[in-house]
Amino acid sequence: MTNKLLLVAAAVAATLFAACGKEVTPVEEPVVDLATEAQRIAKSSIVVDSHIDVPYRLARTSEDVSRATESGDFDYPRALRGGLNAPFMSIYTPAELEAEGLSREAADKLIDSVEEIVAGAPDKFAIALTPADVRKQFDAGIMSLPLGMENGSPIAGDLANLQHFYDRGIRYVTLAHSLSNHLSDSSYDTNRQWGGLSEFGRESIAAMNRLGIMVDVSHVSDDAFWQIMELSAAPAIASHSSARHFTPGFERNMSDEMIVALAKNGGVIQINFGSTFVNQVSRDYGDARMAAGRAYIAENPELTEAFLYRGYGEIYEKDHGPLPFASIDDVLDHFDHVVKLTSIENVGIGSDFDGVGDSLPIGLKDVSQYPNLVEGLLKRGYSEEDIRKILGENLLRVWEAVEAYAATRSSST
Repeated sequence: MTNKLLLVAAAVAATLFAACGKEVTPVEEPVVDLATEAQRIAKSSIVVDSHIDVPYRLARTSEDVSRATESGDFDYPRALRGGLNAPFMSIYTPAELEAEGLSREAADKLIDSVEEIVAGAPDKFAIALTPADVRKQFDAGIMSLPLGMENGSPIAGDLANLQHFYDRGIRYVTLAHSLSNHLSDSSYDTNRQWGGLSEFGRESIAAMNRLGIMVDVSHVSDDAFWQIMELSAAPAIASHSSARHFTPGFERNMSDEMIVALAKNGGVIQINFGSTFVNQVSRDYGDARMAAGRAYIAENPELTEAFLYRGYGEIYEKDHGPLPFASIDDVLDHFDHVVKLTSIENVGIGSDFDGVGDSLPIGLKDVSQYPNLVEGLLKRGYSEEDIRKILGENLLRVWEAVEAYAATRSSST
């Protein structure tokens, strides 16, 4: 009997029972355990986090992240619990190294450290140079470690260095960090020496497009962002930024107009989890801490700019109390906002684990807790298909588009 006939027969039977005075008991829908569903989705999806600062963390404190670690936000066992399988390793060079001519050397050492992680545990990790590598390694149960360069200072004014870092595996470049550099003005720096991008920065955008390196707009000034949108023929990304709508005046986050422009460019904004990025009360605390930190460095000139982000917080907390943490709902609000402005295709995850110190939200404290984010998305009505896009497919799509554009350039030259 066909399904249609079975349904008709069931309806007739129910009518007859009702006519005979029999009470028909409605069929109850099974109760869905959203926490269990979230675990299933996270562990069966490709989860790409486009910004995790493991290499710089290990440069300061040597640990074996293939095993459980006592510190930090990332290690293999926790990543496995969270479903993470493609964390971009951030190759971060502190801004002050550019003036010392040490940026390239520092970046190479951090790439060496990622290669050492892979060499020490090839059954767990592998470098990923392409989205195809990520998919292949996901199928094999191996965690991919793609590389992104945070701060373009290691390019050091020479496009040959850009080729060098592409050959070493770099697949996105964040043009600047906390200070303006030879490529671009920084959103954190009042010195806007270029009015956006330098001439070499403009040349670098074209070169990155040709090579297949994603242009990352996180950290750059607003003027630099708009120039990148004009110049980049391939989609760009914001590897770890959030929505300025919730933190007015915080240039490090993206305005609504910028988010829309990035989407029109085909790109994606990867939401930063840091409390000071997603919650205004936390932001106000962070601004006060930063101002106090700069004054502290001025009084202690032996300290570097990096100390503001990696050490001063503990000093400030002694007199002002701990940072007020954001919640998962604060983070989810940013996803909702981007989707409403653009589409489900234009948002993803750029947590900044191991990069924002003590400022991670309650419930998103380390890489084991992506399922908490997924559960929150389910509660807000996102479908499984949409969640998989957020978890990784959107970033992979952009990466594939950047590769495709580079292929057309190489074939035409």
